[in-house]
Amino acid sequence: MSVDLLLGLQWGDEGKGKIVDVLTPKYDIIARFQGGPNAGHTLEFEGVKHVLHTIPSGIFRPNVINVIGNGVVIDPIILQKEIEALDPFGIDIKQRLLISRKAHIILPTHRLLDQASELSKGKAKIGSTLKGIGPCYMDKTGRNGLRIGDLEHPNFPELYRELTDKHLSMIGFFKVSLEYDLKKLEEEFFAAIESLKQLTFIDSEDYFYHAQKEGKKILAEGAQGSMLDIDFGTYPFVTSSNTTASGACTGLGIAPNQIKNVMGIFKAYTTRVGSGSFPTELFDETGEKIAQIGREVGATTGRKRRCGWLDLVALRYAIRLSGVTQLMMMKADVLSGFDTLKVCTAYLYRGETIEHFPYATETEEITPIYTELKGWSSDLSAIKSTHDLPKELLDYIRFIEKEVEVPITLVSVGADRTQTILF
Repeated sequence: MSVDLLLGLQWGDEGKGKIVDVLTPKYDIIARFQGGPNAGHTLEFEGVKHVLHTIPSGIFRPNVINVIGNGVVIDPIILQKEIEALDPFGIDIKQRLLISRKAHIILPTHRLLDQASELSKGKAKIGSTLKGIGPCYMDKTGRNGLRIGDLEHPNFPELYRELTDKHLSMIGFFKVSLEYDLKKLEEEFFAAIESLKQLTFIDSEDYFYHAQKEGKKILAEGAQGSMLDIDFGTYPFVTSSNTTASGACTGLGIAPNQIKNVMGIFKAYTTRVGSGSFPTELFDETGEKIAQIGREVGATTGRKRRCGWLDLVALRYAIRLSGVTQLMMMKADVLSGFDTLKVCTAYLYRGETIEHFPYATETEEITPIYTELKGWSSDLSAIKSTHDLPKELLDYIRFIEKEVEVPITLVSVGADRTQTILF
C-alpha cells in the first residue's frame, strides 16, 4: 500500500493539524516525519482546543496508530507535558503512540545553545522558537547526537554528560549573558526521560515496510511549511529540517516510489512568524484586520503573525518542489467582508517581471504584481456544501487552480473539524 503525504505550502501555521485530524479516519497510521516541538498543530472539536507539538495529529481518533519518525527531534519534557494534557480524554497513549529509535533527543543544553546563538545575533536574529531544535539537528549532522534508542543502553548517562560538557564549553564562545540553572533543568529532563521509557520504541523503517506489505494506509504529516525548508526556503530564515516531500522519505525511511498522493495545505492569504522576507506582507489596516479576524498568533511561540495577500509565486514554487497533487485551502472564512481581494501572480524583480521564486528574496528587491478579484460578504462558518458557497469564493478558488494547475479539493470555513467542505 502506498503512502500519502500532507505538507504545509507556506511559512507554516497553515492548519495541518486540523486537516490531519479530519483525514485520519481514512488511515491506519499517522506519522510525523520532521521538525520538533516548534510545531503547533491546532485541533478543535466538541468545544475543546488542542495544540500538539510532537505527537501526530491523529492521536484523538481511535484505532489509529501514531508514529514519531526518525526525522523528528524530541524534547522529552515537552512530550511528557503533551501526554499529560491528553490524560483527561482517556487516550491510551501506550497503545496509540510509537517512537522511532532513530529520532534524536533535545537536551537541556541544546535549548541553552539556541538561546545563546540567538542573543549573539542581535538585530540579525533568525526568529528561532528557542526550543533547541537547530542545535539538536546540528549534533545530528555532526554525528554527536543522542537518539531514542540510546535510552535502552546502560551507558546513556555517560553519553549525556559527555555531550552536555561539550555544549557548555560552546556556550562560552557566544560571549553573551545567559543565566540558567542546569541542575534544575536536568532534574526535569531525567524525570521526563523515565516517563518516555514507558512508551514503545520501534525500528520505524522496518515497521513501515511491513505495514505497507500488510496493506495499511499511512499518512505522513509534515510540520512547519515548505517555505521554511532548510534547502529551498527563504534561507537563512528557515527551520532546520526538510519540510518538503523529500523530507518524508528520509524522515520515515520510506522509498520515494511509495508516495502516492501529496496533499498541500495553504491559507487563503499568507502569514509568517519571525524574521525573513515576505513579499506580500501588509502593513496597513487590511493586514491588521486579517490578523484580528484570523486570530493570527503562533500556537507555539505566542508571537503575532505577519499577514499579507496570497502569494501564488511562492505557492507555485512549493507545489512544484513536492509534486503536490491536490490542494486544501484554509481560513476562507477570514476573508469574508473584504470588497476586493488581491492575489500576487508575479514579481517585479530587479527590473524584470518573473513568475518563479528567485534565489535572492530580500523584500526590497521584490515588488508583488497583483490581480484584483471581487470579495464576498457572506458568513461561511455554517456552510456545509459547495453549492452554498458564494460565487465570488468559487471564482477565487478557480482562479488559484488555473494559476497553479492543481485542483483544490477541500476548503476550511472555521476552526472546528466539522467546518470543512470537500469538493
